[in-house]
Parts: sequence; structure tokens; C-alpha cells
Amino acid sequence: MIPSTFFGLRLLRASAPRWMKYGSAITAPTWQPQRSHRLFPTGDELYEKTTVTHVERDSPDIMFVESYSRQGFIINGNEVVGPCALIPRSILQWNVLSYRDISYESLSLFRLLVPRIEILVLGTGDRVERLDPKLLKIMREHGVAVEVQDTPNACATFNFLASERRLTAAALIPVTSN
Repeated sequence: MIPSTFFGLRLLRASAPRWMKYGSAITAPTWQPQRSHRLFPTGDELYEKTTVTHVERDSPDIMFVESYSRQGFIINGNEVVGPCALIPRSILQWNVLSYRDISYESLSLFRLLVPRIEILVLGTGDRVERLDPKLLKIMREHGVAVEVQDTPNACATFNFLASERRLTAAALIPVTSN
């Protein structure tokens, strides 16, 4: 009989190796961690915290642009035809045909929202189009940052900001080539 301790070291009983058959050859398995196997954190791992954020696709509080096309957008399962404005918890038709129609009046909704939105993401279609600097300055003076992007990137940016629960809005013009 083998004692359970030997020179002060505890001995563990090892189970007999199990032989497996792979094809026509019989091989011994490689070492596999068992229930008694435990990994311990080392160094900085002891002090790091891990957080997990679960973004629900069907959350009633968050708007997500699921897809876009030449006809419009699918937002939280709702099909929207043509340009649209996304404000917290609402989808509105936006009365513009192209980036040339974006004006002080067409952006007035985003300046008047309460609570005030932090960021307006403007999707200008297939490409990033240059807007009137005076218009962007007026929006900044009203406390609304404006991010002008092509529509595919604007959709992604809006989804990212919305998932972070930022007070954000989007004004999106459909792409013409898809």
C-alpha cells in the first residue's frame, strides 16, 4: 500500500489511462483537464474586472437599424420607405430627397427635442457629402453635435451610440446603389 503522503507531499491517485481507437490505430489520449484541475489567475488578472453588456435586439427602449436598401430601412423590424428620422423611441418620415435638401428647417426637430440629444448622426446616401458650415455651427450652438457620414456608416454609428444608451438621433437618406 502506498501512503497518502510521501516526504510531506500529498499524493493523488491517478486513474488508469483510457485507450481510444482512431481509425485503425489505437492511441493514448492527450492530457485533459479534470474536475480537480484548477487554473489560478496570475499577475494583473487578479485585479482586472470583466464586464459583459448584453444588447437586446428587440429592446423597446433602443432603436436599431437592422438593414438599409435603395427603398429605405428596416428599424426594429419596421420597414421604413424613404428618408427617415430616428429619435429616441420614434421613427419619423424625413421630408428630404437628397443631402441638398438638408436645411435649418429640416433639422429643426433635432434642435427642439427634450431631453436634448447629444449627437445627431446624418447619413447622406452613398457618399459623405459636405453640408453648409453655418448649419453645423447653429446645431453646435444649440448643444447638438452633428456627425455627417455616408448612410451605411451612419447606420452603424447610430447603432453603436444607441447601444451605449447615449441620447442620439439619426437622419438617414437611403443609398442609391445597393
